Amino acid sequence: MSKETQTVQASSSAVESHAGSCDAEMQLLNDAVRSLPYPVVRDLLSIGVRSLVFLVKLPNANSFYYSLTHEFDKTKLKSIRFGVSLVYLILGILQFCYCDDKEMVVKKESANDMALSIAELVKQEGHQIDGFSLEVSLLPLILENESSLLSHMKKKYESEPWFQERLLSKCVSVKDVLKFAITKPLETLLDAKSSASSFRIRLTYTHKRASKSSVERNWECKRRKTGTRLHNVNDESVVADKNCSPIETNAVTGRSSNSLQDQEPSEHFGFPIEKVSEPCHLVYLCYRTHIYLCGRYLKYSRNVSQTRWIIDEERMGEASVEEIIGSNILPMCQGDNYKFHAAGREDIDVRMLGSGRPFLLEIQNARQVPSDVIVEEIESKINGLENKLVGIKNLKVVGSQGWTLIREGEAEKQKQYCALVWISRPLEDEDLRSISLLNDMKILQKTPIRVLHRRSPLEREKIIHWMKIERIAGSSQYFLLHLCTQAGTYIKEFVHGDLGRTQPSIGSILGCRAEILQLDVTDVKMDCFLTE
Repeated sequence: MSKETQTVQASSSAVESHAGSCDAEMQLLNDAVRSLPYPVVRDLLSIGVRSLVFLVKLPNANSFYYSLTHEFDKTKLKSIRFGVSLVYLILGILQFCYCDDKEMVVKKESANDMALSIAELVKQEGHQIDGFSLEVSLLPLILENESSLLSHMKKKYESEPWFQERLLSKCVSVKDVLKFAITKPLETLLDAKSSASSFRIRLTYTHKRASKSSVERNWECKRRKTGTRLHNVNDESVVADKNCSPIETNAVTGRSSNSLQDQEPSEHFGFPIEKVSEPCHLVYLCYRTHIYLCGRYLKYSRNVSQTRWIIDEERMGEASVEEIIGSNILPMCQGDNYKFHAAGREDIDVRMLGSGRPFLLEIQNARQVPSDVIVEEIESKINGLENKLVGIKNLKVVGSQGWTLIREGEAEKQKQYCALVWISRPLEDEDLRSISLLNDMKILQKTPIRVLHRRSPLEREKIIHWMKIERIAGSSQYFLLHLCTQAGTYIKEFVHGDLGRTQPSIGSILGCRAEILQLDVTDVKMDCFLTE
């Protein structure tokens, strides 16, 4: 009997002896091991592969793993409880061995132990979840090693039946194996299913000696061998080292891909694979993709800006809409931060009344997604604030489609205003009639002088849809101007003319000087964020 046959039989015996009460499982594993000829195993071991993972599926049961590992000149089978030695091809990732943020080497005994650490982090951070999505980010070298190893085997064994039947279409990436190993225990520990969820668990693997792609490493090596300068070509002191590290000179080239099939053989695949004694650095991150709350806000004060406004370290206004709304919603969602978005803006001295202005509040990494009841509580709390600076209505949680609604509506919206106007002569009945007859009137506005320092000097055509003058009892030179305009119209400039930069204006139409004293937005005509 040949030595190779004896070794395979010994491996099979090891499986059988390990089985105990798991005879069916061991038989499946035995069959899987026999399907891979020993010369192939020897070939893989000779080029630096230190662990082969078999995925075994029992009827009506979850899949489980076993690995074939090599120590010196012997092979032995063991369960997913991997040995302490690192797997050089994948830098210990499937051994659940890694460095933590304190640079301490951590060795988990199984996928269950690793899942337990992740679940504890999720619960520590207080996340409310009904599902999760597991993400794994691997360093380029591992993806390249996988791709190039399969290309090597394909080139060498493609014509053999065992390769066509077992490996050509059934190879699984390291990333998928890791996700498979951790997902089921996580589902149990978190009492939540893995799905396309807004809550993400992300595992990011990096390595100080293998974080760059092979293309970058080979290019840097080439530069170093020729003494190419890295920075200023006139500075002779800035020259690259001419010696490449072993991991760079033996770098694996090829595309970084999650798929292991259909990869072209690499011309630069370095065998044997250089040993790396340190495991990867692993960072766990639990986070929720942004959630959005939409509604309409009202601003009752003429001393409140829409967003926080600081000039030369001095605050403008007593508060902002953004801060009042955001500071009351963020704690209820237990998020990290928030961003405020609105369909346009009004000046600090302009009130926002009527139906209110549509807004979208983006909450980053919310631990809690507020229920309808909580949303109602938030709305009541803001509307009940003692200072009565800001109010909100129609508040609700929406998906990312809120962005689309607010952007699409913003371009097409119309706005209605009420302006307190003074003119330099008494108001006449003819003025009321002439103004009311001007429908869909086009005006040209150059960028107002007051905003030229921050806006491009452009000329814009806008439409005044309709206007109406309301007399003020006991006053002949003051009146209320009600008007509906196209979005983006500068109302203050339309009244006083901005030294002729807006044509026509209320002043030019009435043939006298006109000044605006107060302005309110009374309606923003957009379909989004209205009461259903």
